[in-house]
Amino acid sequence: MCIAVPAEIIEIREGNIALVDFGNLKQEIRIDLVDATIGEFVLVHVGFAIQKINRDEALETRELFRQCYEAMGQEAFSA
Repeated sequence: MCIAVPAEIIEIREGNIALVDFGNLKQEIRIDLVDATIGEFVLVHVGFAIQKINRDEALETRELFRQCYEAMGQEAFSA
């Protein structure tokens, strides 16, 4: 099973690199596979944006991840 995590694009850099925000974590990813702009949400899998996702769905998914981490007694990386 593979998991993709929603993130918001906050900066687009040269060479199809984007800086994204997962909530409490910012990271560079590749955006070769999607046509996305700053402020849009994407699903990220192994460092690549694989699909655009609407904001409401992305934030709902983040909340579900947070709840899962909380149930396991761990701090979530995305709030």
